[in-house]
Amino acid sequence: MDDTEVPFPETGRSGDDILEQLRSERAEDIDWKSGRAFSLVYNVDEEDHERLLETVGAMFLHENALNPFKYRTLMRMEREVVAMAASLFGSPPRAGSMSSGGTESIFLAVHTARQVARDRGVEKPQILTATTAHPAFAKACHYLDVEQVRLPVGGDGRAEADAFADHIGTRTALVVGSAPCYPFGVIDPIPDLAALAVENSTLCHVDACLGGWLLPFWERLGEDVTPWDFRVEGVTSLSADIHKYGYCFKGASVVLYRDRELLEKQHFVYDDWPGGLYASATAAGTRSGAPIAGAWATITHLGVDGYLRLARRVQQGTRGFMDAIRSIEELEITAEPDMSVFEFGSRVDDIQAIGDVMDDRGWHLDRQQGGLHVMISPGHDRVVDDFASDLRAAVADHGEARGIEAIYGSVS
Repeated sequence: MDDTEVPFPETGRSGDDILEQLRSERAEDIDWKSGRAFSLVYNVDEEDHERLLETVGAMFLHENALNPFKYRTLMRMEREVVAMAASLFGSPPRAGSMSSGGTESIFLAVHTARQVARDRGVEKPQILTATTAHPAFAKACHYLDVEQVRLPVGGDGRAEADAFADHIGTRTALVVGSAPCYPFGVIDPIPDLAALAVENSTLCHVDACLGGWLLPFWERLGEDVTPWDFRVEGVTSLSADIHKYGYCFKGASVVLYRDRELLEKQHFVYDDWPGGLYASATAAGTRSGAPIAGAWATITHLGVDGYLRLARRVQQGTRGFMDAIRSIEELEITAEPDMSVFEFGSRVDDIQAIGDVMDDRGWHLDRQQGGLHVMISPGHDRVVDDFASDLRAAVADHGEARGIEAIYGSVS
C-alpha cells in the first residue's frame, strides 16, 4: 500500500500502543542532544531548563490565545514577553506582538509595509533584499502580491548598500537587512540600509530571527557587533525568534515596531459577522498557549546572567569549531562570521564528499550550495575535539560525492 493511502481508523488504539510505536520510530530521528546536529533545534544543554519548559508546556497546552480576555494569564505573559524583547532591542513596550516563528514574523512585517505603501498610493509595492535574505521574504511576497527585488552580496557575504541605492524608488515599501543572514552568519550593513530608507521615506526591517536573542549578549562578551537594532535610526521593524537562541521550544517569535501606529497596520478587525467582533493581532487565529507560556518561562528563568552563560558556551564552541576547520590546510571558511553560524568549504576537495564521510561518522552538517553549514549551540562546546578528529579524517580519506542535495525545507 502506498504510504500516502492511510485509511481512517475504524477503532482507536491504546495510548500505550501509540507511545510504543512513536518511541520506536523516533529512535531513527536525529539525536539533537548529542552535539552532532547543527540546525532545527537549539540545544540549551541544561536539564533543569528543559524540565521547566516541558512542565510549563503541558500546563498551557490546551489553552487558546485567540481570546486573551478569557485567558488572562496568557495575555499577561504575552505582553511581558513583548515588553522584555522591546527592552532588549530598544523599541516601545507595546509596539509588537508574538508570532509562531520567523516566517510569520517576516510575513507580518511585509504585510505592514505593504499596508503603509498602499496608504501612500503605491499599487504595486516592492521590497529590496539581498540574495542571502531568508526565503520567508519570498514566501511573504508570494502570498501578499508584493514584488521582491533580490540584490547580490559582496565578497564578504554582506548586502551592498550601493546596490540597494541603485534600485530604491517610489514603489519601495521595505528595505531588508539580516542580523545575521543564515547562509554565512554575517550582519548586513544595517546603518547604511536604514539611512537609505530614511532618505527615501520608506521602512526598514531587520531580520534578526537568527541573531536577535544572542547578539545583545554576544556584544556584552566583547565581540565586535555592528549596530543592528532599534538603536539605529531608520530601523522601523525587527523580527527575532525566541525558539532559536532564546532557547524556548518551537512556536515563539516576536515582531517589533518603532511605534505602535505601525503595529496597528498589522492588526485584522472584522465586525460584519453574526458571531460578533473578530480581531487578531497576527496571521493566526486560534493559537496554543504553550509557546507563549514557554517563552515567558524561558526568559524569566534565564535572565541576563543565564543568557550570558549560554552565550559564553556558544562563543567557546564557535571558536573551537572554527579553529578545527582552519587547522586543516585544505579547508576554508566562506565568509568571516559575525556570530556562531557559518559555512565552510574546500580549496582542493569536493566538500560534499567530505560531508558524506562526516555523515557516516554520525555528524549532521547541513548542506548548502557552496559548502557545509555549521550553527553552534551551547552543547557543541563538548564535542569540539571529536569534530576536529573526524573532520581531519574525512578530509584525508573520502571518495566521490554521493549527490546529496542542499535542502533546507521540503513539502510532503
